[in-house]
Formats: sequence, structure tokens, C-alpha cells
Amino acid sequence: MVTRAEDLKSKPMTDQTTTVNELRCQVAEFVAAREWEPFHTPKNLSMSLAIEAAELMEHFQWISGESTEQLGQQPEELAAVGEELADVISYALALANRLDIDISTTLAAKMQKNAIKYPVEEYRGRYGAKDLPRD
Repeated sequence: MVTRAEDLKSKPMTDQTTTVNELRCQVAEFVAAREWEPFHTPKNLSMSLAIEAAELMEHFQWISGESTEQLGQQPEELAAVGEELADVISYALALANRLDIDISTTLAAKMQKNAIKYPVEEYRGRYGAKDLPRD
């Protein structure tokens, strides 16, 4: 069921109550209202996605990993990071819309591949190669 963005205004949008389809619809209606479809080629959308991801990374550049964990205590910085993350997600949704990729199906398939590629027994508590010693 496709839900129009206007219909979403009557209910609060949270991760617990909003479907991926509703988010996709909201992005599609935003793009359509501005007649941006001709500019939203897969190439342009993927480039924009990468650019927004880089803008998100700027918030973490030159600070320690520990400092990034304290972000929740800095409401203004957290809001700025959230806006960049929203840009990344909106471009990803726009790309999925343009290419008609079912995000849920694709993500589930990718997670199955990842589970095979990174078995729990070999990678629990690790981020690197299998041959690295475990502490």
C-alpha cells in the first residue's frame, strides 16, 4: 500500500511506526513536486549519496572514537549529524525508487550473504581478517 506524504502528516513519524514504503513515498512526492525526475538519474543519485556520506563523515573527522561516543550529549552536533544522515537516507531511497529496488528484500538477501561471508564463530568480536589473533 502506497501512502501519500500528506497522509503522514496526521501521525508522528518514528522508526517504530513508519514503514520503508512510507519513507520512499515521501521522498518520491518531494522529488515529483519539484519535477526533479530528469535530474535524478542513477549516476547523479549515487554521486549525491556519496557526497552526502562525505558530509556526514566531516562531523567525525579529526576527533577520537571516544569523542564520537559523546555525541548524544551535544544536542546541536547530534542534530547536524542527523540532518546529514537524513540526506544520505533520502538519496538512498530516491535511488531505490528510481531503480525500483525493493530495499527490504535486497537488505535481507545481503545480510544472508554477509552471514555466510562472516560466520559468527570466526568473526565474533573481530573486525578484521580471520588470521588476526584474538585477545
